[in-house]
Amino acid sequence: MAEPVILVIEDEQDILDLVTYHLEQAGNRVLKTMDGAEGLQLCRDKLPDLVVLDLMLPNMEGKEVCRRIRRGAETNRIPVLILTAKTEEVDRIVGFEIGADDYMTKPFSPRELVLRVESILNRTLQRKPASNLIRFPGLFIDPDQPKVEVNNEEVTLTATEFKLLYYLASRAGRVQTREILLDQVWGYSFEGYARTVDTHVRRLRTKLGPLKGCIETVRGIGYRFCEREGKDTK
Repeated sequence: MAEPVILVIEDEQDILDLVTYHLEQAGNRVLKTMDGAEGLQLCRDKLPDLVVLDLMLPNMEGKEVCRRIRRGAETNRIPVLILTAKTEEVDRIVGFEIGADDYMTKPFSPRELVLRVESILNRTLQRKPASNLIRFPGLFIDPDQPKVEVNNEEVTLTATEFKLLYYLASRAGRVQTREILLDQVWGYSFEGYARTVDTHVRRLRTKLGPLKGCIETVRGIGYRFCEREGKDTK
């Protein structure tokens, strides 16, 4: 298997060097830039397996870079991990709202960063779950593509959104706590990250449109995928 390619967009030289060193030591090939606009162009040209993105960048701020990655036909499925000095919860929520798959604040543990990156790559590059197609009325999920259709129209999801939907739909009718979802979808269960799940569920519901009600909130516990008219799997 080829080395995963990671694009790091960070305008502080010391942090850029630190992140690059640890990611390369973990067996990744790293592309790097200190400029937001150049980072976006590199993402479009090289199509990396993952982007590590600072928010405060010259020429184009990180939020806009993330938005444009998500809008690009060839880049919208590339996972983005935001790495920033912005520590307020509202900044984390905004980061997820614009399409980030994960969010870390500075100062950070290089080891934790590598673990987060490995977790994202595992769910992105090893996409095929144990079971196969899932069909509900109006909803089709193909893990081999990966592909999701709502009322026969394809819906574009990020790798994390796809895994979250697949995990919930393959366990229809069963309540999944936020802690379980963090562990199974994100690959970690750090205290205080339950809002990560809530933000991704909200974004996923928006993309499901008329089927958004299939993901039911179980107050104080987590979420459940509602099987309304039965499920057909092959």
